[in-house]
Amino acid sequence: MLKGLYHCHINRIIHRDLKPQNLLISKDLKLKLADFGLSRMFNLPMGKMTHEIITLWYRPPEVLLGQEEYTTKVDSWSVGCIFAEMLLEKPLFAGDSEIGQIFKIFQIVGTPNEDTWPGISKLPDFKSTFPIWKKKDFSELFGNCNLGKEGLDLLESLLNIDPDKRISITDALEHVKILSKNN
Repeated sequence: MLKGLYHCHINRIIHRDLKPQNLLISKDLKLKLADFGLSRMFNLPMGKMTHEIITLWYRPPEVLLGQEEYTTKVDSWSVGCIFAEMLLEKPLFAGDSEIGQIFKIFQIVGTPNEDTWPGISKLPDFKSTFPIWKKKDFSELFGNCNLGKEGLDLLESLLNIDPDKRISITDALEHVKILSKNN
């Protein structure tokens, strides 16, 4: 999946709807990205785009909070959600509405503030009255998954609440290459 997204991103395509149903596996076990209906070509800087993207359970917090200028790191968030779902055998953030979704995210990665996500209070749908949850320990959440320290680091990097600190697909691919060499 990372190689396919890397190819998309270097060719200036943002997928914007990654979810398990949009990943196809061939008989020879090759994974292919599918459903480019919400994808978009982009230029740098990317500028404003719609926030009506990505199936709810895989939608990143910046989009849920109304940010209109986002990057390819929305795809990184979705990859992290899929990775977690594969490990847990169930969706990590299974909200039933946009507010329910953002609360599910906050309950695991913590409610952001200006220290953890500079500029968060300026997003259109962020409320200072949101309940405050502390970040959960990923080693406890995924402790039975045999990820090791490096695997947990990759998952946490993909699911970083601050999109500016979230790992890019290029860096995630490098991370996986390093993991492969160490194992």
